[in-house]
Amino acid sequence: MMVKLGILVAVAAFLQAVSGASLGVVYTEGGMVQGENMRLGFGRYMDVFKGVPFADMPGRFEKPKRHPGWDGVLKATEYRKRCLQVNLIMTETRGSEDCLYLNIWVPHGRSVSTRLPVMVWIYGGGFLAGGSMGANFLDNYLYSGQEISDRGNVIVVTLGYRVGTLGFLSTGDSSLPGNYGLWDQQAAIAWVNRNIRSFGGDPDNITIFGESAGGASVSFQTLTPHNRGLFRRAISQSGVALCPWGVNKNPRRFAEEVALKVNCPTDEKMAGCLKMTDPVLLTMAGTLSLSSSPDNPLVENLALSPVIDGDFLPDEPYKLFHNAADIDYIAGINDMDGHVFTGLDVPSINSPLTDTPIEDVKRLLASYTKDKGKAGLENAFSTYTSNWGSNPSRETIKKTIVEIGTDYIFLVPTQTALYLHASNATTGRTYSYVFSEPNRMGGIGRPYPSWMGADHADDLQYVFGKPFTTKLGYWPRHRDVSRYMIAYWTNFAKTGDPNKGEHNVPATWPQFTSNGHQYLEINSKMDKNYVRQKLRMRYVHFWASVLPNLPTVISE
Repeated sequence: MMVKLGILVAVAAFLQAVSGASLGVVYTEGGMVQGENMRLGFGRYMDVFKGVPFADMPGRFEKPKRHPGWDGVLKATEYRKRCLQVNLIMTETRGSEDCLYLNIWVPHGRSVSTRLPVMVWIYGGGFLAGGSMGANFLDNYLYSGQEISDRGNVIVVTLGYRVGTLGFLSTGDSSLPGNYGLWDQQAAIAWVNRNIRSFGGDPDNITIFGESAGGASVSFQTLTPHNRGLFRRAISQSGVALCPWGVNKNPRRFAEEVALKVNCPTDEKMAGCLKMTDPVLLTMAGTLSLSSSPDNPLVENLALSPVIDGDFLPDEPYKLFHNAADIDYIAGINDMDGHVFTGLDVPSINSPLTDTPIEDVKRLLASYTKDKGKAGLENAFSTYTSNWGSNPSRETIKKTIVEIGTDYIFLVPTQTALYLHASNATTGRTYSYVFSEPNRMGGIGRPYPSWMGADHADDLQYVFGKPFTTKLGYWPRHRDVSRYMIAYWTNFAKTGDPNKGEHNVPATWPQFTSNGHQYLEINSKMDKNYVRQKLRMRYVHFWASVLPNLPTVISE
């Protein structure tokens, strides 16, 4: 009898191990959903839900509305289409207007998880493109939350939001107020706050994080008064609300250009006509010129971005940091974030055998400082060439162009946002970083120069654990960087302190304060000596203090 009982117990244990921990059917406010359960290893399981609606199909140029719900059990096992957008080379569109869905990764041990921290990802793409699943290579999606979720023991959510014309076109008044994409993100965050408990998440411990336009979006979500109490922490990677491309100060001009392209009038009938226009035509009319030069840099062409609408953004972003006083905040950049832009503006920087004329340095600086005229250019040029000596090398000139782009487009606005966050904070903590793992395409015989650092978006593969999913594509040092980033990011999501949580970290990351300006440099070689302070202080001082105090010569 005892032997039989023992066999039954063993069979039951085996069945439990095989079936694993799973949420099964989950009840949400819209109805029941069922995802896919995976066994990841001994005693480790994961439920993945793809394509869960967080809002109804949006009306054209309208705020998102709650989903009316569904009958039966929604099978949430496939990614839904991304929001309607132009393709990478801007020759045609892809995606759908029906796109307000999110994806959820829930890790389990031997038993089903409860009250896990939640990390909500907002993708980048210049407010023009992107999707909740990211780029796909052999069914390996960039924004799969599996590695962060499994390694960090957090729930990961990725969301879709409208981009391009349909997400951000604005007439600058109440007829087409704009910011629809930001409202979509906000609706998704609110949905997560209301529903994540059913998935084993803690609605009182939500972190939002994003990169590039997604990093700026995260920043906007911390600044709007509409999110009070919905999340506790935020991470902006390579993008904040204060970036020069973050807010469109003259949206009407671009709206009229779009109207003319789709044969709509530019008078009081413009908004009505645009709402009736074919969405594919509208999306194509919102494409940007990719031909750029030092005199017409690419960053100046990013016209479809958030606007100060008096509602989502009641004021200039720099005046809204009191709304983020209780939010723990990490913000940082990649050390050569500007390379992707300046490489298009000044292609010679990527060619090791070609000189880059000093004149190109001046032309680029003249574009970035144009409203301050000759004095702006002279001050900028002397700031950036002070350590050149009398005969700067080819490499020095090329690197200087990348530094100028990085400082202007990303680094200085991020440092300013960190300073404003720290000086407005009550309970919120502030952390600053620079990511400097060299780009894998740099070196002799490769597309990028050997001095190349971390380009724009280079951090994404490490945050999302790609060196673990595609081991053959990476060296062991890349797995180290990925491990470090996942540890800091998920510790922060759990506790508000990137050093405290379930994971050991290679260096104690100090808080950024208004007078200490400390930051962490993140790469594969890092140790406790990688804590630094006053990041590029001289250049931050130039862009944030010297230049704004020069008299303006051109008014918009």
